[in-house]
Amino acid sequence: MPQIKVRGINENDICKISEKMIDELVEAVKCPRDYFEIECIKSVAIRDGKISDVYPFVEVAWFDRGQEVQDVVAKIITDNIRKNLNVESMDLAFTVFEKEKYYENGEHF
Repeated sequence: MPQIKVRGINENDICKISEKMIDELVEAVKCPRDYFEIECIKSVAIRDGKISDVYPFVEVAWFDRGQEVQDVVAKIITDNIRKNLNVESMDLAFTVFEKEKYYENGEHF
């Protein structure tokens, strides 16, 4: 169920790398392919009263899988974006869901 939320990178570019990147993530996280979702979020950056380019930012929202797996996932995503999409710099952050606060169809995990 890892949700990968991307801002500041064109969705067509993300499509180009998505299969290979998810292949690598499935191996690293050890969960089924259909648990992964990539969401490209359209956003507008405003700096000093002017519309500006959105800085590339990726958020991974998931249940904690430990620091080692988290480090591997961060590297997989960052490497796929930077090497294949000519993105020089980007940030990535993890949001961790707590099972008792995450609900599916009204039932918590």
